[in-house]
Amino acid sequence: MPPPSDIVKVAIEWPGAFPKLMEIDQVSLSLLLSPQNRSDIKNGSILRLTTSPVSFAAQLHERIQSSSMDAKLEALKDLANSSRDVTFAQEFINLDGISLLTQMVESGTDFGDLLSFTLTAFVELMDHGIVSWDTFSVAFIKKIAGYVNKSAMDTAVLQRSLAILESMVLNSQDLYQKVAQEITIGQLIPHLQGTDQDIQTYTIAVINALFLKAPEDKRQEMAHILAQKQLRSIILSNVIRSPKPINDEMAHQLYVLQVLTFNLLEDRMMTKMDPQDQAQRDIIFELRRIAFDVECEPNNSGSIEKRKSMYTRDYKKLGFINHVNPAMDFTQIPPGMLALDNMLYFARHHQDAYIRIVLENSSREDKHECPFGRSSIELTKMLCETLKVGELPSENCHDFHPMFFTHDRSFEEFFCICIQLLNKTWKEMRATSEDFNKVMQVVREQIMRALTQKPNSLDQLKSRLQNLSYTEILKIRQSERMNQEDFQSRPILELREKIQPEIMELIKQQRLNRLCDGTCFRKISSRRRQDKFWYCRLSPNHKVLHYGDLEESPQGEVSHDLLQEKLPVADIKAVVTGKDCPHMKEKGALKQNKEVLELAFSVLYESDEYLNFIAPDKHEYCVWTDGLNALLGKEMTSDFTKSDMDTLLSMEMKLRLLDLENIQIPEAPPPIPKEPSNYDFVYDCN
Repeated sequence: MPPPSDIVKVAIEWPGAFPKLMEIDQVSLSLLLSPQNRSDIKNGSILRLTTSPVSFAAQLHERIQSSSMDAKLEALKDLANSSRDVTFAQEFINLDGISLLTQMVESGTDFGDLLSFTLTAFVELMDHGIVSWDTFSVAFIKKIAGYVNKSAMDTAVLQRSLAILESMVLNSQDLYQKVAQEITIGQLIPHLQGTDQDIQTYTIAVINALFLKAPEDKRQEMAHILAQKQLRSIILSNVIRSPKPINDEMAHQLYVLQVLTFNLLEDRMMTKMDPQDQAQRDIIFELRRIAFDVECEPNNSGSIEKRKSMYTRDYKKLGFINHVNPAMDFTQIPPGMLALDNMLYFARHHQDAYIRIVLENSSREDKHECPFGRSSIELTKMLCETLKVGELPSENCHDFHPMFFTHDRSFEEFFCICIQLLNKTWKEMRATSEDFNKVMQVVREQIMRALTQKPNSLDQLKSRLQNLSYTEILKIRQSERMNQEDFQSRPILELREKIQPEIMELIKQQRLNRLCDGTCFRKISSRRRQDKFWYCRLSPNHKVLHYGDLEESPQGEVSHDLLQEKLPVADIKAVVTGKDCPHMKEKGALKQNKEVLELAFSVLYESDEYLNFIAPDKHEYCVWTDGLNALLGKEMTSDFTKSDMDTLLSMEMKLRLLDLENIQIPEAPPPIPKEPSNYDFVYDCN
């Protein structure tokens, strides 16, 4: 029997069995860990083998200090795998294991796989948050930074080194300063130009960490350096447009970079305009000059009152709320001065579109003009809310937009596209000044729907927005309302089925009433069409069709007395349409155009007699074919009937469900209460 100190508890999991805790001696354990059995473990004969964390940590701590390189490498492999377990990690750290690993890195004697597994174990141990990052020396930081700065470095070592630098920057402000001194953007850029997406991901993560931890006064400077190094175009060509699909971690890092880039706008967004600042006032003068092609008048040109009147008139045309002093419009934060920056960018870089919008709206009636100034301010505020300018990036979000990496001034270009969309939507809605908020709601919806499609470029965004017109938004809203869960539930569907016959009867009565009013039809002959007319109407009792010729088109209804011909409804055998009509089969019918063919219908009576019609338009065609089918007891199948059914049914459903707003409708009806034991009860009203 081996001494107790040599007894080790081992959990062994055999194929198809549950783990079993066994007590074995060190000799048996050595046999179990022999090369032959290690291959069995890999092949699945022994699926899991663990000793107690305290013993195993002590063993690995001793083994990684072995003079044998092979034994040391095997120990580091085991350490890298075992360090994911927090219990083991705690025991290894208690043995001052982190210091041992950092000394191995600082000594520089390890390289290749030895260094790779050392750094892997270090990363796994530090991820548990047991040891503070502030404890590491400058020598260790320089060593890690040196691995990143080398042009040719083992991929695994480079990846772990980048991960360590990111964690250092994010977890310690003091380490940020030291890392920032050792690493430059220029040294990180080459790692983005490779093909290893993991390396690219960790590189962008380090850039994001440096960006995030940089003091506010240094962020603009860092952004300028990133622009000089063409970081955006490198990411676009080597990452976003790479043939490899973007994984979730890369998408998250691109999202973080996107948010941090837009957050550079926060300072301008939260800066009020100073009405006394001449440089800021000159921007408004520049907007006026570009719009109306006027030069700044010298101070002695005309009276002060005349110049003020002229300025006020022009500022009103530009759509400012405060016509006298438009600088006051930019004292609201957000969007502050950012709105004015966007307006100036639009005026300078898209001058034709800017002038067209301003002049187009200044020529409309006051209530129908789309105010450019007010629209730009509200739109800038909306875009800041949409892109969450000023908010820290979310830890689990992957919502990056490729199009924002296609232009150095992507936010300004985004604004230019959206301000033109706003003007277009305003015209489509035939909006007035009272409808301003409604237009902004529609524009917000158009933008959000276009963004969800993740356009790859700003031009693609334009085309998506072109397809999302106001009419299309209304159709989408209607479709979504009808597809809501409530409208598809069983009680709602049963209610629709119950209401539908009532609505159909209402449509039928409307069609018959229209037939009673009558319609003027144009006569068709084999010769060239002449201006001859005939009139047909249904009698009030729905028993007879009255019809007759007219000399000219009537101005109103034609009385039954003037219509000499009669056709009893009881004699009608069928109603035919289109090519089946006799007057479409006659000689010369092939010359009839498609439009006439779609408006033709005939009434068959007796054996081979027909009353032939050509409806004046599609609406009358649907009314008459529906009405005649209703008289014959047949189904009304025209497009007009389907449209009326959808509209009336939707309105009726909404009215009936109005009192149930925000109330969950159960799938099953409530249980019917039991019958009372007797019916000997009465309600006394007094």
